[in-house]
Amino acid sequence: MAIATPTQSPLDKISYEDLYRRWEQGHWRATEIDFARDREQWQADFSDFERQAAVWNYALFMWGEDAVTDGLSPYIDAAPLEEQKYFIATQQVDEARHAVFFNRFMHEVVGIGDGSVASGLQGIRPQLTWGFEQVFGRLETACDELRRDPSVPRLAAAVALYHLVIEATLAQTGQHFINSYLQERDLLPGFRAGMENVEADEQRHIGFGVKLLADLRRMDPEVPHAVAEMLREVLPWAIAVIVPPGWDERYLTTFGSTFEDLGEAGVTSIMTKLRSAGMPLDELPGPSVFPVLGTPRERAERAKRLLRCGYIGEKTG
Repeated sequence: MAIATPTQSPLDKISYEDLYRRWEQGHWRATEIDFARDREQWQADFSDFERQAAVWNYALFMWGEDAVTDGLSPYIDAAPLEEQKYFIATQQVDEARHAVFFNRFMHEVVGIGDGSVASGLQGIRPQLTWGFEQVFGRLETACDELRRDPSVPRLAAAVALYHLVIEATLAQTGQHFINSYLQERDLLPGFRAGMENVEADEQRHIGFGVKLLADLRRMDPEVPHAVAEMLREVLPWAIAVIVPPGWDERYLTTFGSTFEDLGEAGVTSIMTKLRSAGMPLDELPGPSVFPVLGTPRERAERAKRLLRCGYIGEKTG
């Protein structure tokens, strides 16, 4: 009689110790990046509108990196294993380094702020979109909830928001967008090098988040419900993060991408990560967590129409 063996997931081949080891091997210094060439190209090779559009996009990254740095401590306390706690501690260090990198660029190249983080954040505050403020406002409350209730379902919901929505859906999509047009035009070598390092760090964070979610799902049957509830709340906001000022899509198309392109990439990413964690998007319990169905492209196109008509997103009427 054959003995059934448990089905192994690719995640089982990745250990928390290995993720920590990759962090030690991937150190880089945000304070040592040379922005001299970037300053020249910023003035010579970008049009006025391109600078305006780039600042809008980069500002979302800078504010986001600062916000996630502040929010990680409750995750450390709630993680069940010491190895998980250690890795989350490394992620907090990474996020602080990313914030330093963006603040340096904004001050030394763009001319925002006096060099202090506080002045840089104050200078970019007007660039934040409605969707961005909703998502990161929810991150603040999720951290407070996790601090009060460090249970497995609460941790899973917070990880879904942080690692799957903010990092895998929003940040990873934005990083690919920025890196692609900077590489194609061979611009901003210092900023580009920093962004490549940021992207490598975020890939490691996302891998950890997917593995942690899969492990938490095995620990508690309520995890899929907690994840679904969080996604049902935040995904309509996440779709609106990249709505450009005044719906002027030149903020995106001037660098070669459309709203639909970025939306498709984001939807594809979160669907892939949820499937890897053993919780496919369209199989999560309860009502649909995404406002539209179809392929990632179709979902992005329909979500845009819902945003434009005011069915989801910011209410301006």
